[in-house]
Amino acid sequence: MAAQLRALRSRIRSVKSTAKITRAQELIAAARISTAQQRVAAAKPYSRQLTQAVSALVSHHVGIDHPLLNENPDASRAAVLLMTGDRGFCGAYNHNVLRQADLLGASLRESGCEPVFYVCGRRGVDYFRFRDREMAGQWTGQSGQPTYALAEEIGRTLVEAFRMPTAEGGIGGVHVIYTEFVSMISQRMTTLRILPLEIEEVSAAEVGAAGVFPAYEFEPAPVDVLDGLLHQYVRGRIWHLLLESAAAEWAARRSAMMSATDNANELIGKLTQQMNEARQAQITVELSEIVAGADALADRSG
Repeated sequence: MAAQLRALRSRIRSVKSTAKITRAQELIAAARISTAQQRVAAAKPYSRQLTQAVSALVSHHVGIDHPLLNENPDASRAAVLLMTGDRGFCGAYNHNVLRQADLLGASLRESGCEPVFYVCGRRGVDYFRFRDREMAGQWTGQSGQPTYALAEEIGRTLVEAFRMPTAEGGIGGVHVIYTEFVSMISQRMTTLRILPLEIEEVSAAEVGAAGVFPAYEFEPAPVDVLDGLLHQYVRGRIWHLLLESAAAEWAARRSAMMSATDNANELIGKLTQQMNEARQAQITVELSEIVAGADALADRSG
């Protein structure tokens, strides 16, 4: 009985220590979510203005040609960019992205397209290394707080591979698998194709009187301007997706740690009840032994 009490007390102390850790992780994640949301909101105006500039240029020069706007790319090879986290404690956040990557890879192979994986996040890199699967590119260490330099490096790598012929190791398209931040308790795993770009040509009549495109003058040539804008557009899209993934990761970690803390507190309550019952049983046994000893002494004296 005494050994059972010691074991229960030891386990209660262990669970309480775990609950302190999960509670601290929950508070850290809650503080980081607001910062991540602010970064997402701050990046939206830039992305919106860049999209309008590209749309205006294409609309003013209908039929302009550029490799990133190729509507019929070589579909024999396609890149799949995974955005996972560098750490765990975030529920099914990383698992959902990796599972969708396997499904998308199988779907591309069935259609005769070879998937080429680019992985962002230590969890995804470890997943591929453990299974001896090849990665064309990998980036780690910035999933919680990504920088624009990371988005620029990823965008440059993907654009260079896209502009290279598939026979020489290039790719004909780029798919991104990331987690979209919906709310503090809801995150949505999303698959998006970013290359080749899908830009609609909009005329002034379609825009309407309130939103007519101004009469732009492009210097140098429109093709040169478009080339710079499209590279900026790809980097901007990747930057926005990285920020969305970071916010979703912190939200998923907060939810997971909150659930873990609640489960730990519930377990502490159950263990405390078991300990009280064991202690009460021990007291009852000790009282019974005392009474039995007293009775034995009384009989002996009589």
